[in-house]
Amino acid sequence: MKILITGASSGLGAEFARQYAASDVELFLLARREERLQKLQKELLSTCKAVNIFAVDVTDFSLLQEKIEEIGVVDLVILNAGISLGHAQNIPTIAAFENLYKVNVLANHAILEVLLPKLQAKKSGHIVFISSLSSLFTLPSAKVYASSKRALNAYAEGIRYKYTQDGLHVSILLPGFIKSELTDKNDFTMPLLLETKEGVRRMKKAIDKRKKFYAFPFRFYLIIQLMNLLPSALRQRIVNYLH
Repeated sequence: MKILITGASSGLGAEFARQYAASDVELFLLARREERLQKLQKELLSTCKAVNIFAVDVTDFSLLQEKIEEIGVVDLVILNAGISLGHAQNIPTIAAFENLYKVNVLANHAILEVLLPKLQAKKSGHIVFISSLSSLFTLPSAKVYASSKRALNAYAEGIRYKYTQDGLHVSILLPGFIKSELTDKNDFTMPLLLETKEGVRRMKKAIDKRKKFYAFPFRFYLIIQLMNLLPSALRQRIVNYLH
């Protein structure tokens, strides 16, 4: 089994690599930080059939697509690479806004522009989008990140509708807070925070079951759904209280 994981040098991506490592698995790990990829490669070499690493910034779309061409057809792709701006109250710069969308949204399309025709021809493959519960309810301090993940949801949904008829599986995963470099930026108490290993374990289970949509922790997801049912004025008051 060939598995491509983006954002694989740390956090969720590295843990996905560890949890999928097996004697019949060939990993293709893609991230910016080569030293960390090399360290992970050494850690997993004895466990896997092969561990291939690709040091590339996903916002360099030309180089990214060259690497995806080099990798070729895979059985599973976990589109995990993502960044946030933290939970700042100030207005982000256009440069920061643009870079976040390049990483969180456009890089995924750059990969799939190359990969989808190959999977379509093979008539098999599994594409996993790592979104976020924040895509379902936008707090003012996370407006850029949340909007990028909401855009990703819409894009992933369209991909699923289009390519299911070709034998492809598409999963959209919406985790809450999981310990990682991304959540380490947060300077507040994160509700229902999961350890990295446990968060990835839950996502891997959903992937292996080929779930189309998986939002967790369920209590957190339920709270968000209930919030979205409230009248707009009441939601505004709650958000004002939280901020």
